[in-house]
Amino acid sequence: MGEKKVVVYGASGYTGRLICEYLREYHVPFVAAGRSQEKLESSLATNVAGIETADYEIRTVDHDVESIAELLDGAAVVLNTVGPFSTLGPTVVEAALRAGVHYTDTTGEQDWLMACDEQWGEQYAEAGLLLSPGIAQMYTTGEIAAQLCLEKPGLDTLDIAVFWGGSPTIASTETILVNAASSAAHFLEQNAYVPFDPGQGLVPLVVPGQHELAQSLPWGGTSHPVWFKRDPRVANCKAQGGVFNAALMNGVPQIVAGALEATKDMSADDRAAALTATARQVMDQMPPRENPRVNKSLDSVHASGPLGRAHCVIHGNSNYKQTGLMQAYAAYSLLQQPPRRVGFASGCQAFGHHELLGVLRTFGLVSPPVLTTQD
Repeated sequence: MGEKKVVVYGASGYTGRLICEYLREYHVPFVAAGRSQEKLESSLATNVAGIETADYEIRTVDHDVESIAELLDGAAVVLNTVGPFSTLGPTVVEAALRAGVHYTDTTGEQDWLMACDEQWGEQYAEAGLLLSPGIAQMYTTGEIAAQLCLEKPGLDTLDIAVFWGGSPTIASTETILVNAASSAAHFLEQNAYVPFDPGQGLVPLVVPGQHELAQSLPWGGTSHPVWFKRDPRVANCKAQGGVFNAALMNGVPQIVAGALEATKDMSADDRAAALTATARQVMDQMPPRENPRVNKSLDSVHASGPLGRAHCVIHGNSNYKQTGLMQAYAAYSLLQQPPRRVGFASGCQAFGHHELLGVLRTFGLVSPPVLTTQD
């Protein structure tokens, strides 16, 4: 491994490229890893701004525990972008544990977070390692808003909304379908997981800053109920989200329902192949580089308790850039000091919500949070 202590696994993908871009800005040497030398070379050369001034090397690897553990030998952290994580993630988590390196990923899959917490959290903690799935705009920026609300004592309930502009990547679309087909979405009620009604369909939400109601879905349940289940301040946590594009949102339930009906009698392998094909019908090409005038993000958290309330809104842009930046910062931080918590932990629990907010603000990706409280 030499002096390159950071491995970006899945570096040729949309999010992986952005992580590499921000590692370059932090002057962090890295290994760009994946299965295809050709894809890695062309993707980094074509899509990573300033790559000619980055300190990196390309490594190809087979997706098995032994090969990835060998790749990670001598590293400090692996930033994993290869999903769906519920199927492909265990290999990387096991390899990272074997190699003794910290693990982060960009997942949006609630069942994967639960698995990380229950299956590997204690093992990582005993090894003094961080296991932090889901460091990404889709949930971490909302978690920052929630943590700002929770600075007011006496609040125990979180009502979270996350919205973004633009389209999901191919991998994100596939993850949505696979997740919907294989696992229930949960919210937290009195510190216990409760499944959403799978037939509830779209739920209209009031979104700060616009008159039109936005359409939302549980979006797999999100990461928040899992992260806050181990926070003694929080007993209840429910999150919904979606894209601002109402036409696209209106089509999602039908797409998911159709895919589930068509694959219900298939074997696991056949179902996975069919869902991948369906995902490519929805989104079959890499989205363009984000445009801050189009790719907006909005995270809104209402926190309440018996006698108090708080509301925090964070407006931002370029949600995939936010993800790439927070992943790069996680690596940058881990190279210099231990995380605030080892074992299973969210981005905010591991690195601090004020610190992550400061990073996003420094790079111009979010506005100052709008926080209001009421006794």
